[in-house]
Order: sequence, then C-alpha cells, then structure tokens
Amino acid sequence: MFVYPTRVRYMEVDAQGVVFNAWYLAYFDEAFAAFLEFRGLRYPDLVGAGFDTQLVRSEIDWRSGLRWQDDAVVAVSTAHQGRTSFAIDFEVRRGDDEVTCSARTVYVVIGTDGSGKREIPPMLATALGPPAPLR
Repeated sequence: MFVYPTRVRYMEVDAQGVVFNAWYLAYFDEAFAAFLEFRGLRYPDLVGAGFDTQLVRSEIDWRSGLRWQDDAVVAVSTAHQGRTSFAIDFEVRRGDDEVTCSARTVYVVIGTDGSGKREIPPMLATALGPPAPLR
C-alpha cells in the first residue's frame, strides 16, 4: 500500500480549528501524483504523452478533523479501472492509525490536445495496477 506523508499547515485550518474541507482534495491530488510516481509514472510524463486526468466525482466521508501541525498520511489505492475512467480510494490517517476521512475519486482520461475523453493509455494502466483495497 502507498502512503503519502503530510503535515497540516496553519493556513489550512479554518475557524473551527480543523482542516478546511477543500484542502482534502488538494491532499488527494498530491498523494495521487506521488502514487503514480511511486509506481513508475511521473505525472509530467503522462501529460507529455498527450494525456491528462480530469476529476469527475469525489465523495468524502469524515470521521474527525485534522488540526494544525498534525502529522498525517494519505493512503492511496486503485479501486477500479474502466476503459476511459478509473477510481482511486484515499484514506487520511492521523499518525499511521486513526482514519480521519476516506474518499473515492473518479477520474476520466482526456487528451491534452482538447480532443476530450480518451482510453486509459497503457502507461497509466500499468501504474494504476489492479484494484486493491486499502484495508
């Protein structure tokens, strides 16, 4: 399983003293790019080959909030691969144990030339690998 470490920055915390919800999507983007690189595909190489990904759906379930200076990890795994889209599962964990939220994000592959939806290229399919549960 791949995990991406992060530390909550002061600017990410809202008036309630927890990470503002939009920052979680940023955590997921960073963790997803790191996941691909860990699996042998640098995101700039995907884009250089004429492909990009576009978020089309994200569903997040919170259990508790991260706070300023919390050390956390974002666990990443492939949930599903289709012909033109794929789903990635994320779990944000305080330390290595406590799950503070879980999410599934669906991406569609698009052409960087503006041609729209494209089939998942082999380089991305290989990096995504087979579906694997987080726990």
